[in-house]
Amino acid sequence: MPSSRLAAVLSSISICLGLAACGGGGGGDGFAGLPVPPSNPSNPGADPGNEPPPAPETPKAPLVSCASLNGMSFTAAQIGLPTQGATVTSATAVAASDPGNAMGDYCRVRGAIRPVDASAPDIHFAVNLPQQWNQKGIQFGGGGFNGVLIDGTEPVRFGPADQPAPLAMGYATWGSDSGHQSSSITDAKFAANDEALANYGGQALKKTRDVAMLLVQATYGSAPRKAYFLGTSTGGRDALSYIQRWPADYDGVIANEPALNYSGTRLSNLAVGRALYANGGAGWVNLAKTLLVQKTVLAACDKLDGASDGIVSNVESCRQLNDSILASLRCPGGADTGNTCLSDPQLTTIRTIESPLDLAKYSLANGVRRAGGYNILEGTLVAGPFTTRDLGTRQIPGNPATSADANVYLTGDQWAKYFVTRNAQLDSLTFDPLDPGQYTERVQTVSALTDATDPDLRPFLSRGGRLILLHGLADEVISNNSTSDYYQRVVSTVGQAAADQGVRFYTVPGMGHGTGVFIPNWDSLGALENWVERGLAPVTAVAADGVAGTFGRTRPLCLFPAWPKYKGSGSMDAAVNFSCTTEVGNPLACPNLPAVATTYKGGTTQGEEVQVLIDPATMAYTVTVLPNASLQRSAGAQRSGTLVPKGQCSWASDESGALFTLGAGGVLQGGVTTAAGNAAAPLIAFQNTFTTSATDANAFRDVA
Repeated sequence: MPSSRLAAVLSSISICLGLAACGGGGGGDGFAGLPVPPSNPSNPGADPGNEPPPAPETPKAPLVSCASLNGMSFTAAQIGLPTQGATVTSATAVAASDPGNAMGDYCRVRGAIRPVDASAPDIHFAVNLPQQWNQKGIQFGGGGFNGVLIDGTEPVRFGPADQPAPLAMGYATWGSDSGHQSSSITDAKFAANDEALANYGGQALKKTRDVAMLLVQATYGSAPRKAYFLGTSTGGRDALSYIQRWPADYDGVIANEPALNYSGTRLSNLAVGRALYANGGAGWVNLAKTLLVQKTVLAACDKLDGASDGIVSNVESCRQLNDSILASLRCPGGADTGNTCLSDPQLTTIRTIESPLDLAKYSLANGVRRAGGYNILEGTLVAGPFTTRDLGTRQIPGNPATSADANVYLTGDQWAKYFVTRNAQLDSLTFDPLDPGQYTERVQTVSALTDATDPDLRPFLSRGGRLILLHGLADEVISNNSTSDYYQRVVSTVGQAAADQGVRFYTVPGMGHGTGVFIPNWDSLGALENWVERGLAPVTAVAADGVAGTFGRTRPLCLFPAWPKYKGSGSMDAAVNFSCTTEVGNPLACPNLPAVATTYKGGTTQGEEVQVLIDPATMAYTVTVLPNASLQRSAGAQRSGTLVPKGQCSWASDESGALFTLGAGGVLQGGVTTAAGNAAAPLIAFQNTFTTSATDANAFRDVA
């Protein structure tokens, strides 16, 4: 192309960046009016798992050579936020036939955006320009503390296993390192520089997007017809931060497991660290004990969704068992006696991980006063084969914390040192997240820079913007409860009708932070394209499991607050045998519990006749031996204890681990400690915790 033509194209770029009619996330048609809503937004009838994506536009070829982009510079005036301009440092033509390239023919552009502060790092950016452009663009968000170049060649996170990367589908793609460089995404030293921190907080996203638009315009002579933002974790925060600050730039967004309540998450991390490591690490929970917690939760809650499949789907019903689960895990007397139970300080740690962090003395950006907690008592895995993000391998943490320490504390420690106090020697265990004292104002300043919690999405939604949120209910890094809180604040702010028209929030039981016992594979990009480009709003989707060993089993992807309930028959590996429901039952409720203190009488398998008195007000019980022909101990001998609810009309007793189950018709099943005191003699055959057996001739019956 003649240089005069390139100059003409470039001369229009800075004007085009500010006009919706030029595209670039402006709706693509240049009209200022609202888009036509779906005919029935509450029941659109389009399943993104079944609908094919829209037919592609006629591909558009570049108007200039890839090599001509090399060395191209843009002024600070052409970028929407303060910089010292940007320069393309390389532009390389990549052929479809090149070894290892699955992206087709494209131009790989790399460059740098120069900071205002000469001591701040550059923003390194990547832009990819396909030879057969579908006239659409995608920005990818980052991860962790960033510092690694997002090069735009990645696939869609949690997409179908055989789905090509967006670049291979014809998208122009772009990303950056967010304005600093590091070999580790858990390194926060960059935050000691104000401009680098502001870039990480979101400004680098806008700067990168503006440069990408300049390059797209220079290459094809037009901006994207539609533009999307995809991000996971920190990238999910990036996606939300973008549409909250610059709502006109993107048409649709996918935010997976977003770290949106960023400062609240780090404060929660510090609270967990203080519980783990206080008093010489008395609250530290080792691997064996962590696995014990997981096993106990699964035993109590797996069946609450109707399926014994290793996935806790009925999370809110399971939450009602928190107290009973913790009670069953307690070591006798509360002191640490080994790996078969938890001490009182260790139980405090589990409760701290589980509980939201409520900020009574101050608020974060957008009035947020709560963060977390993690669903460790509802199936979240913080140890074992499904995650490497555990509670560490040592009782006393390092300073600074390392990978030998709890993952949550590691990130909290970095945040306190570099984001807030800017004291690399800080002992973060002395930082009180509930009362930061002299650092309270600084925490609030950082929160305003980094958090993506503004619930007023009306500027984005009113121009037809569409948002897909997804979060695993077993996330061990970013609390899904913060995302749920945010979604509900969005609904309260924009109204249910607007939220229904423009937002979809999916939750995934068993899914951790890209880990877990169920990792969904589904065509979220196709769903977003259908929604934005065809007006077909996604409803319940079908997701395939991406976990090795259970790969390919399917579940419905339910919209919050619904969860997938097994229908009771058919393969538990097929989504068709599950339905999305919002029902939450009380697993502790028991219709067979008597209204007043009641005595049950009967025999044991050892030939004794005994009676059991149960007081429903306190769940205290007393076992009394009755006189009979095969007396093994004195008549009138008694044992007393307290029953601990396990759900489904069952209680744990002090009778050598026996469960008491109340069945219909006044039937009591369970066992009592034998005369030898080393086992429980069954009243009848043992039953599963959630099974009610038919009346048995040997079962105890209520007699008073």
